[in-house]
Amino acid sequence: MNKAVIKETIDTIIFVIVALIIIRFFICEVRWIPSASMHPTLIEGDRVFIERFSRFYSSPNRGDIMVFYPPETRLKKDPLSIFARLTGLFCNDTAFIKRVIALPGEKFEVRQNQDGSTDILINDKPLNEPYIMDKFEYQPCTETMFCGPLVLKEDEYFMLGDNRGHSADSRYWGILKKDRFIGRAKILFWPFTRFKYFEKKTY
Repeated sequence: MNKAVIKETIDTIIFVIVALIIIRFFICEVRWIPSASMHPTLIEGDRVFIERFSRFYSSPNRGDIMVFYPPETRLKKDPLSIFARLTGLFCNDTAFIKRVIALPGEKFEVRQNQDGSTDILINDKPLNEPYIMDKFEYQPCTETMFCGPLVLKEDEYFMLGDNRGHSADSRYWGILKKDRFIGRAKILFWPFTRFKYFEKKTY
């Protein structure tokens, strides 16, 4: 293999890596759903298109389905770990996908009713949640859980899975800082029979 071929090969590899970093960090990526925490909206095996560019000019809205690094995920800052996050190659950092429920400055509370159902209160008013699996399937709140009432500070968000009986979310690990967000779910594209576009709307 002559020098010209080697140089061309190296240039091509560098171009592909740079293009991958630009697309993944600034534009979009694809995620696979591994668990049942977002039933019935997302199920195991779904492939979802995640857009990343809007985080540079806007904040998440209530109802947005977001991919993020939970507080317990320690993001290493060595060159290899940063490269893995930028490209998605050999990246082992744990990321979750949940729905934004409470926004900065809002009062949040989980209220368990006498009939066995559970409501989410935002500023003391029940939140309309047509997307959840079942309002009767909640894990009972304990003293170690974050069920409120609590008021979120600046850049703080409360995240819940749609399958409230089977979701490790903010009730267990607390509030989420804005800088932990990766991107917003926009399209469920596979399997094609479940194709869905997630409209930008609030509840």
